[in-house]
Amino acid sequence: MAVSIEDVEILKPKTDKREYRRIVLKNSLQVLLISDPDTDKCAASLNVGVGSFCDPVGLEGLAHFLEHMLFYASEKYPLEDSYLKYITEHGGSTNAFTASEMTNYFFDANTDCFEEALDRFAQFFIKPLMSADATMREIKAVDSENKMYLLSDERRMSQLQKHLSLESHPYHKFGGGNCDTLDVRPKAKGVDTRQELLKFYEDKYSANLMHLVVYSKESLDKIQSLVEDKFQEIQNSDRSRFQFSSQPCTSEHLQILVRAVPIKQGHKLRIVWPITPSIVHYKEEPCRYLDHLINHEGEGSLSYVLKKLGWATELYAGEDDRASEFSFFYVVIDLTDAGQDHMQEIIGLLFKYIQLLQQSGVCKWIFDELSAICETGFHYEDKISPIDYVVRISSNMQIYPPKDWLVGSSLPSDFNPDTIQKILNELSPESVRIFWESNKFEGLTDKVEPWYGTAYSIEKVSPSRIQAWMSSAPNENLHLPVPNVFIPTDLSIKNPQEKIKLPVLLRKSSYSKLWYKPDTVFSTPKAYVKIDFDCPYVSNSPETEALANLLATLLMDDLNEYAYYAQVAGLHYDISHTESGFQVTLVGYNHKLRILLETIVNKIAKFEVRPDRFSVIKEMAIKAYQNFKFQQPYEQANDYYSLIIEDQTWPWMEQLEVLHCLDEEDLAKFAPIMLSRAFLQCYIAGNIEHEEAVSMIEHIEDVFFKGSNPICQPLFPSQILRNRVVKLGKGMNYCYSKEGLNPSDENSALIHYIQVHRDDFILNVKLQLVALIGEQAAFHQLRSVEQLGYITYLGQRNDFGIHGLLFIIQSTVKDPGHIDSRVEAFLRMFESKLSEMKNDEFKGNVNALINMKLEKHKSLSEESQFYWTEIISGTPKFDRREAEVEALKKLTQQELIDFFDETIKVGATRKKTLSVRVYGNQHLAEYNSQKSEAVQPNTVQVDDIFSFRRSRPLYASFR
Repeated sequence: MAVSIEDVEILKPKTDKREYRRIVLKNSLQVLLISDPDTDKCAASLNVGVGSFCDPVGLEGLAHFLEHMLFYASEKYPLEDSYLKYITEHGGSTNAFTASEMTNYFFDANTDCFEEALDRFAQFFIKPLMSADATMREIKAVDSENKMYLLSDERRMSQLQKHLSLESHPYHKFGGGNCDTLDVRPKAKGVDTRQELLKFYEDKYSANLMHLVVYSKESLDKIQSLVEDKFQEIQNSDRSRFQFSSQPCTSEHLQILVRAVPIKQGHKLRIVWPITPSIVHYKEEPCRYLDHLINHEGEGSLSYVLKKLGWATELYAGEDDRASEFSFFYVVIDLTDAGQDHMQEIIGLLFKYIQLLQQSGVCKWIFDELSAICETGFHYEDKISPIDYVVRISSNMQIYPPKDWLVGSSLPSDFNPDTIQKILNELSPESVRIFWESNKFEGLTDKVEPWYGTAYSIEKVSPSRIQAWMSSAPNENLHLPVPNVFIPTDLSIKNPQEKIKLPVLLRKSSYSKLWYKPDTVFSTPKAYVKIDFDCPYVSNSPETEALANLLATLLMDDLNEYAYYAQVAGLHYDISHTESGFQVTLVGYNHKLRILLETIVNKIAKFEVRPDRFSVIKEMAIKAYQNFKFQQPYEQANDYYSLIIEDQTWPWMEQLEVLHCLDEEDLAKFAPIMLSRAFLQCYIAGNIEHEEAVSMIEHIEDVFFKGSNPICQPLFPSQILRNRVVKLGKGMNYCYSKEGLNPSDENSALIHYIQVHRDDFILNVKLQLVALIGEQAAFHQLRSVEQLGYITYLGQRNDFGIHGLLFIIQSTVKDPGHIDSRVEAFLRMFESKLSEMKNDEFKGNVNALINMKLEKHKSLSEESQFYWTEIISGTPKFDRREAEVEALKKLTQQELIDFFDETIKVGATRKKTLSVRVYGNQHLAEYNSQKSEAVQPNTVQVDDIFSFRRSRPLYASFR
């Protein structure tokens, strides 16, 4: 039996109908049980209070490596990867992460298999098997993961900050691990990594350092019985938590200015201070108060001033790199080219703003406003997936007392100006660490960080020097924000006149269509509004595409100082460029949504180009395109895939080329032409009555289409845009090969795509079932056994209603041509698996897919995104899931085999394959040799994407 059932009142949202119970097992494992009768997914997360800080010296990454190894097998379930197979085949997913002071393991699955799934999961922590063979193979996976991130600026800068800290402190460590730290160096010292791994597990993984969350539809009593049965055998060695008392930064590591060379184009400032961890004062939440003010983007804020000066494009502030005994406060500023030349004034303005906060004193009205926003957000938080929920809570359990396990630090309630002032005083010139990144520093540095190879130099920066920067900073009108008018005060729930289960076409005119669905499920004071402006002129050329992108970005920029208050209050908005125009999205509390919508609409209608902002936004766009070459190779392959398959798409290189030539006059001419012909697809859902929904769209029509000189005219029938997809030839294999864009990247990538069919319920479920059965088998064979690469994926692809099967593999060990051959070998193996599958296993997979389809939407946003996809794709089959479930119930195993044999099997006469291969710098010899090889029968080597695209027929469009 459990040692105790703790009678602790756990604070939960007032709209939360779930039941909670805290228990402690006899082995001291602390558990939170969650009963949700409405759930269609069960989940569990176990958090171990052991992380990378515990890595032994000379075995960097051991904690992370152990996280990988526990997934392989256990004494009770010795078949390798059988856990992953079971979870996948029962509609679930699983993963883990290693942080500095914790490692978190988690999964979800369909509710009908939870007991066995939980038992398999529990064996990780009871009697795992870590075979010598698996150990060596998984070291390669850890190494592949590390190589994937070697060119990530975020990882590189994070490790540089750790490098510039006390060498004896755990913060200084390299926690990811690689082949060098886990194999080469230990071997050179006569250290057996596997023995060290087993020793680490036995020594560190103790039940008293673990926290478990279990989420199920069963009663609390039944869940408790299950947990006691499955988890009581976890060994309790009564270990103490890893302790460290010193701070990671001494005087040597403070008052420093570090110049570093990033991979990507651009300039960035990271201003960092060591501070008292906010966990010490989580009810007062001093960092939330400070980051609310320093992050603010309204008029008079630091962000507003820096943007107005043309020196910055983004600013982020907040606590990061948190640990139990130390923490850091960050201010991160993305600089323009002009800002790069004014670094000293920018630092001076930041310290002037901090000085303003100190002189203004801690304002109770700001704390109270922030507290009210947080409280409303907590009580009306959208329900998230069980797997995300259990991970969040199990991580909280290590940090907070039981009554605050759900809320964590998200509810600042105790106003304590002294505590806030204490943290504010820690943001001082005496303890600052400034990290300044720019490609302009290339060749001007004298040091190299050892793990990622980041070039940097370091110098001291005294408080008097910063004081001089403050004095030289421009005299801008920095001030505190004004009270937030967007905070909702009416949170009442409207009763829809009809119980509408699916969206209805509420209104149609020559200008627009309005789809509408009132909230009959979630009972939340929120709404979802989507307005899609279909403007044919946008897709005319790379130039019009680039201009439309600039227009959408400038509109967001222009709205920001006003609409940022709405974002803070929980009313989110976005204006984004699409292939055929742009979309306006509003999501959040409905009370003041219309005010924001009308402001956005008027801003679009009266758009004017501000030359100063145009130059900044253009510079941002150019850098964004220039940085495409630093994408992961699999992302580059995906870009090429889209160019080959999707008609009327333009390569980013062409958009970059035209961007350089565009000026504000071009955009001023383009905007009215773009809007001159338009059609609006609209969707409104949530806590909004249908009369109000109609009124919103009528107002938008009045603004754009009515009056003596209307901004827009309706589209001609010939202008209605269609998203069309290239039809590949039956029995043909197409191959497009390209060198990776970044010559420094070792990674190569393959996309192997099999085009199957146009949207059809019966064919859809056959393809989905093949993907479900094949997903884990592909991961096991291609990643776990063959170790081709850390990124190994098999899934389905839907391009505007054209469905197919997609493999994505990224690798440093094998070239894309070789990987392509291994995908074909896997498909031959999978052919046998399908034909030899027992009927019970087939039915189990069918039921798993049915359960996944019947899974209820968790929130209004999730539901709305599902319906919006149907609307914008031109396939408004709102009952798609139910129809596909009916098709699944009738599907036989032989029908699935016949489908596979006809469309996916290697050599099938109807099979249509496209391989996109991106070659990293390790595989350029293979790239050159494969180019000169004779082309195989039924294979087409695609040399020019656009010639190929023009030569192929297109599928009919659904729109």
